[in-house]
Amino acid sequence: MNRDVRAAVFRPDDERTDEAVELLDSLGADPVPDPMLAVEPTGETPAPGDYVVMTSKTGVELVAEAGWTPGDATLVAIGERTARAMREAGWTVDLIPEEYSSTGLVQMLEAEVDGNRVEVARSDHGSDVLTDGLADAGADVHETVLYRLVRPEGSGESAELAADGEVDAALFTSSLTVEHFLEAAAERGVRDAAVAGLNDAVVGAIGEPTRETAEAHGVAVDVVPETASFEALATATVEAAAPSYRE
Repeated sequence: MNRDVRAAVFRPDDERTDEAVELLDSLGADPVPDPMLAVEPTGETPAPGDYVVMTSKTGVELVAEAGWTPGDATLVAIGERTARAMREAGWTVDLIPEEYSSTGLVQMLEAEVDGNRVEVARSDHGSDVLTDGLADAGADVHETVLYRLVRPEGSGESAELAADGEVDAALFTSSLTVEHFLEAAAERGVRDAAVAGLNDAVVGAIGEPTRETAEAHGVAVDVVPETASFEALATATVEAAAPSYRE
């Protein structure tokens, strides 16, 4: 196994970081966990709707803990991770799109939501693609912000390592992780050097929106996995950084 790949990962400072470190370690990389997201609950729960759309495991867990249940609504999950959390809460998941994204949700629902009230419950950084797309399909759309995503205090160690040329791979899991990384780099006075360091490394983005955000800020993206999952992102990025890592 090749331990020369130092891979920076920016997932929230909860079990997702632990899972990421474990996976990267199993791939033979040297993980650098630097969480760029922290969850601040708003205390809100979804409003009633004919359809209730939830876009994250975090959101599901927050509202389940608050005692919310979907009632007779058609319950929609953005992907399997969210659906699994719903089932663990004791709810029945009715719909999951083939493509785990806002676009995939719109494509799945647009033919059936005309005239229906659709409740979208998510973070404060949800994409307008979902709400605008459902509204264009004739739905009465209401959005509830369940939690805010903020940058943890003290984040940015990976930015300094990148600026010093000591990061071989970087794994961005959302547009917000890109923006928070660059904010942390700027706070530490190393933004330009950190971008240059990333451009000498292998950068992975979990999907096209994340890639577009990174490239808009001057960060070249080398890897976008076919499947928008962290496992696919990590595997493809480490493979690109060190093709021999399985040897």
